[in-house]
Amino acid sequence: MSSAQHDSRFADPQAPFGREHGPHLTDAFAPIDYELELTDLPVEGEIPSDLNGVYLRNGPNQQFKPKGVHHYFDGQGMIHSGVFRNGTFSYRNKWIRTEGWNQNEAAGEELFWGVMNSHKASEDKPMSDAANTDVIGHAGNAVVSWYLAGIPHVVDPLTLETLRAAPEYVSGPGMGMSAHCKVDEHTGDMMFFDYFTSKPHMSYGVVSAEGKLLHHVPVELPGDRLMHDMGVSENYSILHDVPVYHDEEALKAGRHKIRFDSSLPIRFGVIPRFGAADTIQWFEFSSCFLYHVVNCWEEGDEVVMVACRYMPARKEDGSIDEERTARMIASLEMDARLWCYRMNVKTGETSETCLNADHNVEFPSYNSAETGRYTEWAYLVDHDPKQLRWTGIRKMNTVTGESAGEWTDGHADCWYSEPWFAPADNPRSEDHGYVVSFCWNARTEVQELQVFDALDISKGPVARVKLPQRIPPGFHACWMKASQVASWAA
Repeated sequence: MSSAQHDSRFADPQAPFGREHGPHLTDAFAPIDYELELTDLPVEGEIPSDLNGVYLRNGPNQQFKPKGVHHYFDGQGMIHSGVFRNGTFSYRNKWIRTEGWNQNEAAGEELFWGVMNSHKASEDKPMSDAANTDVIGHAGNAVVSWYLAGIPHVVDPLTLETLRAAPEYVSGPGMGMSAHCKVDEHTGDMMFFDYFTSKPHMSYGVVSAEGKLLHHVPVELPGDRLMHDMGVSENYSILHDVPVYHDEEALKAGRHKIRFDSSLPIRFGVIPRFGAADTIQWFEFSSCFLYHVVNCWEEGDEVVMVACRYMPARKEDGSIDEERTARMIASLEMDARLWCYRMNVKTGETSETCLNADHNVEFPSYNSAETGRYTEWAYLVDHDPKQLRWTGIRKMNTVTGESAGEWTDGHADCWYSEPWFAPADNPRSEDHGYVVSFCWNARTEVQELQVFDALDISKGPVARVKLPQRIPPGFHACWMKASQVASWAA
C-alpha cells in the first residue's frame, strides 16, 4: 500500500473543533484534514475486470474551526475517488482548490461565514464559493459545483488536481452555475441553471462539449426561489419553480431562513434546449419541494420527469404544516417518494403519480449514458428521515415503482454514499454493470468501497475494498467511464 499523507492538525479526530458547533462536525461527520493516495488495498471478493473508470464523490469538509453556527452545507469541497482499471483499484482524496480554500490555507484560519450566518453576496459576512455539492463528467474532466450557484471548477478525474476555475461557463445575472447541471452524453452538451435573489431570479444556459458557452437566457420567476435541481430530455430542459424561498426579514438581516408556502404550486418550466426565454412553458403540480431528479425523457408530446418528491409535513387535520416542512428542508430531514410527472407540450395537460409510497428514497442515479432518454432503472439510497444518513441502497423501476433489490450492512450502523451505476465494458443491457458506493460502518468502524452487480444488488457486494480512513458523509457522486476521462491513457 502506497500513500502520501499530510500531518493531521486534529488532536481529536472525532470532534476536531469541539462539540459546540453542532452534530455535523463530529463522529461520522467529523472532517479529515489530510489527503491520501492509496493502492494495493485489501479486497474481499474480486474487483470485476470489466469495470473500468472512476467513481467520484464530492462533499463539504471543514478546513478550519468555523465562524458562527455551522450548517452541513458549510465546508470546503473535497473529492474522494476510486479508480478501477483492469481489475485493480486505487483511492485518492483531495480538497478542491477554490479561491476560498487558498485564502483559508494562507491565513491558517476560516475567513468565511457559513450559510446560517450569511447569505450569497453578503458584503459584511461573505460566504466562500466552496464547490462542495456536485461533481459531473464533462469534456474529459470533472466539473464541480456549489448548490448556492458559484463559479464551476474543473478537476482532473484521476489526479484530483484542480485545473482551473471556469467562469467562462457562466454569464449574465448572478454569474453562477448551480449544482446539478446535466450532461447529455449523446451530444456532450451541459445544461445548467443559476438562481439569485434579484430579478429575474433565474437563468438557464448550455455549454458545449468543448467547454464553450453556447446559450444563455434569463428566466422570469414570480420572486426569490430556492430550487435545487433540473432535468433534461432529448430536446428540452425542465426548470423548477418551487414554493420555497428566503424569509424576507431574515434575508435583510443577513441570516438564512426559509419559508414553504403551500398555497403555491410547484411549477416545472419546459424550454427547448436552445430556446429563447419566451418559449418556456410552465406546468403546475401539487405543492411540494423537490431536491433531486432521477431522469427525464419524451414520449410523443409528453415530457416525463421521474424525481424524488419531498413529502410536506402534515398537521393532525391533514393540512400541510408549512413551518415544520421548512424546518425539515433546512435541516435535511428528508421524507421523499419516487414520483412521476408528465407534461404535454402540445395540450398543456399534466399528471403526477406516486410510483412507490413505501420507501423513503433519495440521491438517485441511473445509467448516465442515457441522460434525457428513457431509463428503466434507478439506483437510490434509503434515507434516514431524521438526519443526513443513508442506510442502504435500492434499485427501483422508473415506470412501475417496483423495488427490484436492496442492500445494507445494517440500517442502524451504516453511512452509504450516493451510489452510481457503472456500465460494464461492452454492456448487453441498460443495467448490465455495477453499482459503486462508499460505506462507513459506525459499529465496526470499517470503511469500504463496495461494488455490486447491478443486475442483482440483493446478492450483496461482489467486492469490498478496505480503506484505512473513514470517509465523511458527503453529497453527490458520479461515474466516468474510462473513455470519458481525457487523462486515462497518461
